Amino acid sequence: MKPRLIVTRRLPAAVERTLAERFEATFNETDTPLTPAKLSTAFREYDAILPTVSDRLSASVFPDAGIRVKVIANYGVGFSHIDTEAARQHGIVVTNTPDVLTDCTADLAMSLLLSVARRAGEGERQLRAGQWASWAPTHMIGTKVTGKTLGIIGMGRIGKAMARRAHFGFDMEIVFHNRSKVDDAETRALGARQLSTIEDVLREADFVSLHCPGGADNRHLINAQRLSAMKPGAFLINTARGDVVDQQALIEALQAGTIAGAGLDVYENEPEVPAELMAMENVALLPHLGSATEETRVAMGMKAVENLTAFFEGRAVPDRVV
Repeated sequence: MKPRLIVTRRLPAAVERTLAERFEATFNETDTPLTPAKLSTAFREYDAILPTVSDRLSASVFPDAGIRVKVIANYGVGFSHIDTEAARQHGIVVTNTPDVLTDCTADLAMSLLLSVARRAGEGERQLRAGQWASWAPTHMIGTKVTGKTLGIIGMGRIGKAMARRAHFGFDMEIVFHNRSKVDDAETRALGARQLSTIEDVLREADFVSLHCPGGADNRHLINAQRLSAMKPGAFLINTARGDVVDQQALIEALQAGTIAGAGLDVYENEPEVPAELMAMENVALLPHLGSATEETRVAMGMKAVENLTAFFEGRAVPDRVV
């Protein structure tokens, strides 16, 4: 008998076909996030759950008794939306999908950086609204990117990919902070300097790009105090997790001119985006598109398939995090 699997959101067709072949799979035909009650029921009725970032698997969702689920195969590299301690207490394995979304996320981070620096979103809105009168020397002056300093918080795979794009594509100087020492051929080739504190990076950088995991350890890592350490003309780019930034503090910093602008792909309470951010022209906003290419989304799904297959075949699970 095939293991029973529930997939919480629609996935690329190739992934769903493979899941249907290997498991007794239930798909979410409406493609709307499951309620906490439905998620809790799923723990009792299925052997595995394949959730996404839109599913909040907090401790309260895990039933006290009668849990059937043995593995949670997360669709995504970040898993701060899953209470991993609750999973551990119930003996549930948790996996993720690393490595396959590095380039696409770095591409998007660079897109946000360029967009907010050169006021591209603002310019497109003006043009589409029929408000562009003519070329003018003082029209919509932005910020030059080439040769500036990029500060990276979290020098993992995506941070390094972002650094490569910025340094080799735009001749940017790279400074970064990472919890552990990073000294390898790649960072040396970039001429990247590791600084002791986040504040050191914020003080030097013209652009700050966040590439650190979310969760309790990094919640509001960028807060009012750290925003005030940034240059007044600097920009904050976040393609990591929404909870890494104190969103209200960011709004206030933007309103006060503490920093020049921001490029955001993630938010604290997705899909909610504060009206204050929506109204700001110095903020580039995207709806969590970091991994949104056909190639990457299929690769993420196949990673989840590999993890599930290995688990139920009794083999070592490639991407186990719990």
